[in-house]
Amino acid sequence: MNDFIWLVRREFWENKAIWVLPACIGSLMVVAGLFGKVEIAVLHANPEQSEQAGALFFAAVGGIFWAAMGIYSVWYLLDSLYAERKDRSVLFFKSMPLTDSATVFSKLFVGVIAIPLVYFFAADLTALLVAFVISVRARLAFGNVLWHPELWLQAQALWLYVIATGVLWYLPIVGWLLLVSAWAKRAVILQALLPPLAIMLAELLFLGTRVSCIVLRDRILGGGYAAFHHPIQWSLVTGEMTPGVWQLPDPVGFLSSADVWIGVLVGAAFIAGAVQLRKRRTDA
Repeated sequence: MNDFIWLVRREFWENKAIWVLPACIGSLMVVAGLFGKVEIAVLHANPEQSEQAGALFFAAVGGIFWAAMGIYSVWYLLDSLYAERKDRSVLFFKSMPLTDSATVFSKLFVGVIAIPLVYFFAADLTALLVAFVISVRARLAFGNVLWHPELWLQAQALWLYVIATGVLWYLPIVGWLLLVSAWAKRAVILQALLPPLAIMLAELLFLGTRVSCIVLRDRILGGGYAAFHHPIQWSLVTGEMTPGVWQLPDPVGFLSSADVWIGVLVGAAFIAGAVQLRKRRTDA
């Protein structure tokens, strides 16, 4: 256990962008709240409209951090095993009493759990700071503008639920990125993209079908549909979010879905392949 914790710390030491990038994004958003143009008309509306504005605010902040996290996580996973072979540091770490599986799993843990949690805390702190700044600039009571305890709790619950379900849903993609990172000698991004593109093109040319394209599309974009009853909808007529946020998660349906567990098996196979490749390859 101590070895695994040390390996996770190593990832944070060697990849400072894990926390520097969300800190920069949060700082820019706070500066924008301090000096940018703030539209405050809606903040003087009735409590229900104010609460809806707060919900949109938390969703917007979370969406920005989630998009940045997704891009960085893909880059981190692709670079995680390739970089140590490229700079030959893999030889040093192989000389230590650390197993290849522990090393790969530490990078997997950072990529799918640690990085999302870092962005979660950064988004949470940023939302509170920006909400406070906007409230002060609008000369309104903080609690009556963008701060609603239930909205804050909903944001925490939804983010943690998305992280938990995302680990399972995106495991085949994560495993593929680790496998390519352990295999590629150069052009890691191209080697991650070309095989699935070649499969889709070959299927289209020789079979005239698009099954692989649909499967890949659903795996990339279908996580929300698998984990929730249906997407959040904003009503322009009533000005309300429907249905209630607490009714959106569908953990029973998600965990009982065959697509989830088929993906887990495929992802586990890719990760096992990454472990085996790390045992055998020390150069890039």
